[in-house]
Amino acid sequence: MRVLSQRLSTTLSYAFALLLGAALAAWILPPEMLVPRAGAGFAPQGDAAQHAIAQRYFIGDAWRWPPLLAANILPPEGLNIAFSDGIPLLALPIKALRALLPDGFHGIGLWYAIAWTLQPVAAVWCLRGTGERRLLPAVAIALAASAMPAFINRYGHAALTGHFTILAGLGLYLRLVRAPSVALWGAAVIASVATLLVHPYLAAMVLALLGAVPATLLLRGDRRWIGAAAGVAACAAGVGGTMAAFGYLGAQGDGGYGDFALNLLSPVWPYRSWVLGGFAAREIDATGHGGWEGYNWLGLGLVAGLLAVAVLAPRQALEVLRRHAGLALVLAGLTAIAVSFRLGVGEAVVLDLGKPPGFLEQFRASGRFFWPVGLAMLVATVALLARLPRIGVPLVLALGVAQFADAQPNRQAMHDWAHLREPWTVDAPALRRLLAGAESVAVFPTWPCVPKPDTFGDHVRQLQVLSLAAERPVPANTMYVARWRGERPRCDDATAMARPIAPGELRIILPGARQAAMAAGACTEVGDILACRRP
Repeated sequence: MRVLSQRLSTTLSYAFALLLGAALAAWILPPEMLVPRAGAGFAPQGDAAQHAIAQRYFIGDAWRWPPLLAANILPPEGLNIAFSDGIPLLALPIKALRALLPDGFHGIGLWYAIAWTLQPVAAVWCLRGTGERRLLPAVAIALAASAMPAFINRYGHAALTGHFTILAGLGLYLRLVRAPSVALWGAAVIASVATLLVHPYLAAMVLALLGAVPATLLLRGDRRWIGAAAGVAACAAGVGGTMAAFGYLGAQGDGGYGDFALNLLSPVWPYRSWVLGGFAAREIDATGHGGWEGYNWLGLGLVAGLLAVAVLAPRQALEVLRRHAGLALVLAGLTAIAVSFRLGVGEAVVLDLGKPPGFLEQFRASGRFFWPVGLAMLVATVALLARLPRIGVPLVLALGVAQFADAQPNRQAMHDWAHLREPWTVDAPALRRLLAGAESVAVFPTWPCVPKPDTFGDHVRQLQVLSLAAERPVPANTMYVARWRGERPRCDDATAMARPIAPGELRIILPGARQAAMAAGACTEVGDILACRRP
């Protein structure tokens, strides 16, 4: 009878989490976002446009080596879609199934649905790793995890909504320190590689959490730390081998570690809180770069839960820290990376430690590294409070409901963003007709040559032209990338525009390059841009 009851609790726990995540995804994401097609009457925006362009070019190209290469854009090297955040983990199976999918299909909207559906499911799995297997605490953590503000607020960047991968890493840690096995470490290797193919930032977080396993066992005096260290080495080898095989190595970005850091007030700064949002009209920022990347408001339910732990279960909390000292050290290290070498408190930098080591420049958006800390706090808080006699379960249910309700402004912001139908700033029908007869498209100014600040809006126009070209896709000369191999791409538009227009080439001249290209060839005005072809 007891076994039957446990199985029922397990089934209902996961069923609730799955239905909750699916219901939220269905409410937030419109059908045309889940199943995009060529010929949309509205323009994709910002980073989401970048991701969709990368996937469409990759899906429309032949299979190549390295496997993530799209040779039909950014000649002669081509584009590794990981450098434009194209979510390779999803793009690879979509490419394999492209014959069955609509023209112009990409998986960016689908990834949002996957992330929202799996977030509460992964939270329940993670909580069960603490030994808490009852239904009502599972309901509480599913509600709370789906409402973590840092998770919801990533809606502009599809790959980084994959916070369920962090919960998976934390759940693996909890199981590996209790009963490590070859099968579990094999799952950890697979999870590490899969997370890399979502986004390298998330992979670094998962590897850090797995690295806490041998640290915790060592600090407990448990000899199994040696085998755990070998397991972590296998995870790192899997990630490193995949990076080498898939063309990640040698990539670099713009640097600027510390520009997008965690402000020390951010975890308690209630921006977009339903209850306390009146006290915080915007993100807190001390660096002058905006506080979006460092946004880490913990949520009303979690903050209240942490206070309840401090009052009602301080000894138990200290015992958990002692038992999981390796994890505590890793989370402290992630917090230090998130804060960076420029310590921001409120709107002021109160401590500047100078130039950081060069390897940290790879983590420009360092504020993201607090995400595992917030999720670990949530899991620990629910697990600790749920064990309190009599009041524990009602308390964690109240925590989950409060967290969920308090996140409504954040959910509404994502819903509104997903349903936004921004008009094209370029003449999309005319450009589609021109692109239909083109063998290639060359857009000027290219991405490295768009002036900063972008007075003419050429970056937006460029993304829109590429979005239209990617519907077929028509081979293109430029792309906005987050990282690149070797030196940063240089602006060399003068040389490129000086060459004659090739047969089949459609040359698009945006306002920022118009004066330099007046003699480019037979040009037609299409709104405020020029479309030129071979005379």
